[in-house]
Amino acid sequence: MDSIVSAPNEFPLPEDVGRSSQIVELLLREKMLTDKQVDYAARVLSKIETPRPMLEVLKELNYIDDDKIKDTVRHSRVPMCIGSLLVELGYIPFEDVQRALKIQSEDINHKKLGEILLDRRLIDEHSLIEVLSLQMGFPQLEPEFSEIDPELFSKVNSRWYDKHDVIPIHKEDGGLVIAFADPLDRNDLEAVKQVFGDKFIAGIARKSSIKRAVRRCLTGASRQKISPSDENSIIKLVDDLLLAAIERDASDIHIEPMKETMRVRFRQDGVLIKFQEFQINILPALTNRVKVLCDVDITEKRRHQGGRFYFDYPGGQVDLRVSFYVTVHGEKIVMRLLNRKGVLINIEDVGLSQRMEDRFKEDALYMPSGVILITGPTGSGKTTTVYSCINHINTPETSIITAEEPVEYIIEGIAQCSINPRINLTFEETLRHIVRQDPDVIVIGEIRDNFSAEIAVQAALTGHKVLTTFHTEDSIGGLVRLLNMNIEAFLISSTVVSVMAQRLLRKICPICAVAYKPSPADLQRIGYAPGDITGAAFRKGHGCGQCQYTGYSGRIGIFELLILDEQVRNAIIDQKTSQEIRLISIESTGLVTLLEDGIVKAAAGLTTIDEILRSLPRLQKPRALPELRRLLEG
Repeated sequence: MDSIVSAPNEFPLPEDVGRSSQIVELLLREKMLTDKQVDYAARVLSKIETPRPMLEVLKELNYIDDDKIKDTVRHSRVPMCIGSLLVELGYIPFEDVQRALKIQSEDINHKKLGEILLDRRLIDEHSLIEVLSLQMGFPQLEPEFSEIDPELFSKVNSRWYDKHDVIPIHKEDGGLVIAFADPLDRNDLEAVKQVFGDKFIAGIARKSSIKRAVRRCLTGASRQKISPSDENSIIKLVDDLLLAAIERDASDIHIEPMKETMRVRFRQDGVLIKFQEFQINILPALTNRVKVLCDVDITEKRRHQGGRFYFDYPGGQVDLRVSFYVTVHGEKIVMRLLNRKGVLINIEDVGLSQRMEDRFKEDALYMPSGVILITGPTGSGKTTTVYSCINHINTPETSIITAEEPVEYIIEGIAQCSINPRINLTFEETLRHIVRQDPDVIVIGEIRDNFSAEIAVQAALTGHKVLTTFHTEDSIGGLVRLLNMNIEAFLISSTVVSVMAQRLLRKICPICAVAYKPSPADLQRIGYAPGDITGAAFRKGHGCGQCQYTGYSGRIGIFELLILDEQVRNAIIDQKTSQEIRLISIESTGLVTLLEDGIVKAAAGLTTIDEILRSLPRLQKPRALPELRRLLEG
């Protein structure tokens, strides 16, 4: 965590902070506003559908500006709640402060409100420091960019700086200037008095800025107890990182070298979350340990490498696919955790709407031959969908054979091959032999080049059913990319039966979900007017212990299914643009786009508009919600 600064004595947040304003009362008292101006702003506010802070309306009416507001607050002696200040000054919504206060009331560690707001990414550190500076009257400092007096800095050792979020800056006429992450922290104040005396000027600064300044001044002294030369401590560190990722159900571990530190982040529910930072000097030893586990060349540090290993832990075994990527600060390591649970999902449970599921089965899965493409970016759940399809059509009368890198699920009765280039068991070698195995269904882990695309098409032409994945933005993009791989348009038209694009969006936590009304700005961003969402039941998670106060728990699939009909096939042969093919698909096949499927699921209270905007392509204006429900639900 970068910063824990906040006022130690939090005042209760007024329930009507979104409507009344301590700052407005202060501005009236200081004659910066008149009663007439405030009354007019209140009338304007009453006519606005979406609640907004009074100060925001007063600023838009040009009755006051930011400089006058901040000067008035800074010079006043009136105590103000940090939550009220943040809402009134327009930094965060009232609902977010309520959410943070609820977390604070349940927190056994008695965290401060500012600390919680930073932990949950409800505000950035710079904005919080600015408001705290206003609230407490301390000057705002940036020690990271200041010239630190080396004589003052050397009065204490590195252990003292580890214990206290403080750094002396320089001397000036008024006394010694010292930056505090929390100028009201009694322990830090007492420690400073013991070392530097009573005469000093306290300023407020970001904790991260203080820490970076301290690291810069320590000239490389280690703040961690882990020694690069201690092999056992490095082995334990790697094991601890893997166990922590498994415990949090993370899909990826990112170990990232930066200029002065090594950062570790976990990808949870599709989002990267910071786990911990370490000193940069342990990176080479840690990298070597992971390379030993992967059985790759530990002496090679100039080229990218990849590997794989298995990690046994008390709850089972995890398969890790590892990538080493050379950067300017060292080798970045990304470890993907595969098959953590080993549970196959039924095609009925993937997340397709009922009408889309029925059509996918009848017009794609049950077809005797042809190519079925599952598309999307890395981490969108393509492999899970492919396995659910294989499992659904796996019968004693069907011969299914796969070429994968690697095999992620073992399915009884299916011939699965895990590609291993190190022994020359390549995709090219495997695909040449795969059609000689008399298969009914061929599963190609991924179309990655012209050769694998041609094999898929040729296999479909000879009467095989082919399932494979593809990295494209949407369903139409899958067709266009095949054309760009120099596959003849008439071959694509005659072999591809279906393209299904997908994404994974975070699901709203069912424990803390509450009804939510989208603002006009939210609707405008997805291309809607208020009348387009008739019958919607949007929800939002406020955050609870169950979801680690994120408001989300688990993920849900969003899909776009294209079944090729005669008009779409003709459009491919004519090599029309992707936009033209998309419009033809919507009109002739009933295509529902990823954005539209996401809107339907958000309107059902399963995910949020924020997730839709974060993850789904917006290629054209979506149709109204009632029409989408008719297309998907019947």
